Amino acid sequence: MSDTSSDTVTVPRRAPTLAGFFALGLFWGAWAAVLPSVQHATGTSKGALGVALLFVSVGSIPVMFFIAPRTIERFGARAVAVGCTAFAVATLLPGLATSLPALVLALAACGMASGLVDVAINANIGRIENATGKRLQPLAHGTYSTGVLVGAVGAGLARGAGSGREPILIAVSIVIALTALVVSGDHASVHTERSHGLRFAPGLVLIGVVGAVAFVVEGGTENWSALFLERQLHAHPAVSGLGPGVFAASMASGRFLGQAASRFSNRALLSGGAALAAVGCLVAASAPNAAVGLVGFALAGAGIALNAPIVFGVAGRHPDAATAVATVTTIGYVGLLVGPPLVGLVAQASSLRVSFVVLAVVAAAVAAAATRLQLD
Repeated sequence: MSDTSSDTVTVPRRAPTLAGFFALGLFWGAWAAVLPSVQHATGTSKGALGVALLFVSVGSIPVMFFIAPRTIERFGARAVAVGCTAFAVATLLPGLATSLPALVLALAACGMASGLVDVAINANIGRIENATGKRLQPLAHGTYSTGVLVGAVGAGLARGAGSGREPILIAVSIVIALTALVVSGDHASVHTERSHGLRFAPGLVLIGVVGAVAFVVEGGTENWSALFLERQLHAHPAVSGLGPGVFAASMASGRFLGQAASRFSNRALLSGGAALAAVGCLVAASAPNAAVGLVGFALAGAGIALNAPIVFGVAGRHPDAATAVATVTTIGYVGLLVGPPLVGLVAQASSLRVSFVVLAVVAAAVAAAATRLQLD
């Protein structure tokens, strides 16, 4: 579907947008699975690795603030293709890093490209929801989690078979590049108004902050679960890759079920889910072996699954979807990007088990706060 004039309202195509969600998840799943290899190759401690992960946010947040809304304004739905093209290049870099400074630069580049893709796909899905009146955020974010699952399990199996981090990330880069090619044919506009930057309306900011706190749990668990299993519970690489894989599979299941859970309010889903995530993090923190740890990650994934669909869905229903999504995404993803370095720094000061106890406390705080939000 193409625009016929600057005033024509068109709807992004669902399949290319969902492909963008899958591609984004594919990299972050593979990245979580190869993180132990990256730590070994760069010779970094848990604390230093946590600091390096912080540079994902250093790269992504300015892009989400200043570049993504204008890119969407300029390219409409094709902003996903622009972002995926940059992302395909950026995902090659962490596999080449052999020192902490090189890893910092690589992760900043990944953050920049990831931030652009993220805002673009969420603006697209918000536009589709507005046009069709159907809830699609759970489906979209379930597709992202499916990408994480495929990336994590695939990378874990590849590592178990002796493959290094470089060929794994090259394969991921090729898939993302192909995705860029697929989504480049969608010429729909995402909105017809000129973007005026982020909107710091109290309602959007509050929703973004609660989303950010929940994202601390998601980012911390997704990025450190493989390393926790491998270093703390002495799991084989093929098993440690199941950490982010099981977490993502559980998130995907929760999101696909959430797609059909229309009889429950968003407030109930977010609050109840966060409470379940707190239980999952505690189970993982106290796990005596990898099997129990995986159960904990599954519970945490199911619990935190609907945070992103609910938070982004509220923003996506705003009349100026691109700007509202950019606002909530930027605030919310501060948590997603702060989560991994927070886990690393706490682990450096104490242990990875204590880090997951901290994540449980964060999830419990989200459960309490969500009961006071207007989300429907």
